[in-house]
Amino acid sequence: SIPLYLSEMAPPQYRGAINNGFELSISIGILIANILNYCVVKLAAGWGWRISLSMAAVPATFLTIGAIFLPETPSFIIQRDGDTDKARALLQKLRGTTSVQNELDDLVSASNLSRAARYPFRKIFKRKYRPQLAMVLLIPFFNQLTGINVMNFYAPVMFRTIGLKESASLLSSVVTRLCATFANIIAMLVVDRFGRRKLFLVGGIQMILSQLAVGAILAAEFKDNGLMDKDYAFLVLITMCVFVAGFAWSWGPLTFLVPTEICPLEIRSAGQSIVVAVVFLMTFVIGQTFLAVLCRIKSGTFFLFAAWICVMTLVVYLFLPETKKLPMEQMEQVWRRHWFWKKIVGEEGDKEEEEKERQEKKIDSPSS
Repeated sequence: SIPLYLSEMAPPQYRGAINNGFELSISIGILIANILNYCVVKLAAGWGWRISLSMAAVPATFLTIGAIFLPETPSFIIQRDGDTDKARALLQKLRGTTSVQNELDDLVSASNLSRAARYPFRKIFKRKYRPQLAMVLLIPFFNQLTGINVMNFYAPVMFRTIGLKESASLLSSVVTRLCATFANIIAMLVVDRFGRRKLFLVGGIQMILSQLAVGAILAAEFKDNGLMDKDYAFLVLITMCVFVAGFAWSWGPLTFLVPTEICPLEIRSAGQSIVVAVVFLMTFVIGQTFLAVLCRIKSGTFFLFAAWICVMTLVVYLFLPETKKLPMEQMEQVWRRHWFWKKIVGEEGDKEEEEKERQEKKIDSPSS
């Protein structure tokens, strides 16, 4: 719900930066966890892992208490209560100006459409929402096939495997996460200036080259006895830092930003639910299969990830239009102008959808 909340509260011109704060916060949390692991790893009697796990209650407590003081979003106020005066007052407070009538009108219009559209999970499968459905499925699916959760889950294991000691392996995880955190900050600064597509494409190319480099180093230098010269082990670490940075200013934050902003209000909750479900499903699949795949094909695992990143970068280039600085309530026009999606949601698509709805009404009518 956090990316959804941030997107609905943010002004269009800063929506990318504010929503990217979600990924930055996750990155800082992982960094703190990695530092904590490094500090407690040598504690005796099993206290290290107990402290590591129990400290997760701290951010959960902050989140729970903090949520009490959060206001509802203007979109939700209008959709639930129809109270435009309350929504106007909140918009004026959020935007720091009294000139919010145009944005309020867009929200009211979107809310009226949303009220007429029952069953958002059924609605999202209609032809007019085909682009949104494709993106809320593909973007989180591809997100996990970059191999980023390999770094999140197994970085210490990987670094230990290539010759670094346990403390050095945990410290290496801290270093890679520092790179990700700085990259998240860069993403916040540039996402609304350069746009989503450019970050997707540049980050994709950066990750492709990084995965190919890691695969090549492991193929050439990883010895049969399972060891690697320390110089090459540090080269792998540097390359993985480049990879993590590429993810952190592209697919990391944009996986949650883009699906939220492209979905109109009537299917927004369904779209975001699908994104989260696909992320968790693919996280489970990657987490359960990576070590087995790594043991079987070794360096080929990284070439496999590189191939998937090539595919997803091409999909973004061909099928995802730019959405920067556009009000979410006007996002529909983007698809109608796109070279591919206009064939589905343009005038021809509208006629087919209307004809289908007429047929459904005939079937449902008592006279039939």
